[in-house]
Amino acid sequence: MSKALRVVVPPHPLIGHWLTLLRDQDTPSALFGTAMAELGRWLTYEALRDWIPYQRVAVQTPLAPTEGTVVDASVPLLAVPLLRGGLGLWEGARSVLPHAALAPMALEQTATGTVSSPFNGLPGSIPDRAGVLVFAPQVATGSRLLHVLEQLERRGVQGVRVRVITCVASSPGLKRLGERYGDLTLYTGCIDAELDPEQRILPGLGDPGDRLCGLSGSGFVG
Repeated sequence: MSKALRVVVPPHPLIGHWLTLLRDQDTPSALFGTAMAELGRWLTYEALRDWIPYQRVAVQTPLAPTEGTVVDASVPLLAVPLLRGGLGLWEGARSVLPHAALAPMALEQTATGTVSSPFNGLPGSIPDRAGVLVFAPQVATGSRLLHVLEQLERRGVQGVRVRVITCVASSPGLKRLGERYGDLTLYTGCIDAELDPEQRILPGLGDPGDRLCGLSGSGFVG
């Protein structure tokens, strides 16, 4: 893994709590959605700690003048949730980033590993000062996230302007990301060591999109 790649696993007990609910195969869809939203909220808090722009301002309390800090709304932020599961993370993050613009993306991957985006909500151009937060439900092989990062790179966005939020990431996927984007910063609930023969994360959390939408249970009738 590239030494420059920064992967942050915040040691907060609530992050561990919500991740455990996501892993549990018996967690019902509604609670799974709550867990994704809460994990998205807490990981976004952590990701913004040293990244979100702010400015000093003077305010008047009921008793005396003082100084404080506020988020600098003049610096645009773009949220990019990857459909479907990324919407679950964004549901929690949106309360932290109420002024962020939204650019969802849908991705498809063939058996050979080729990734395309049948729906790409990214604007044609992104302001020079804009920061971009990508909400990926998980990082397995890294192919889908690499596709998104390449799309951003074509629009002049990379490096410190991008941060990734994901529930769980695999060591092989992170290694691949680091080889291509060594200056990337990624926040995750956990790093899992392995992929199975079908390139699924072990132990992972299953298919987050299906579980979020209630399509993973054997009792579903379509």
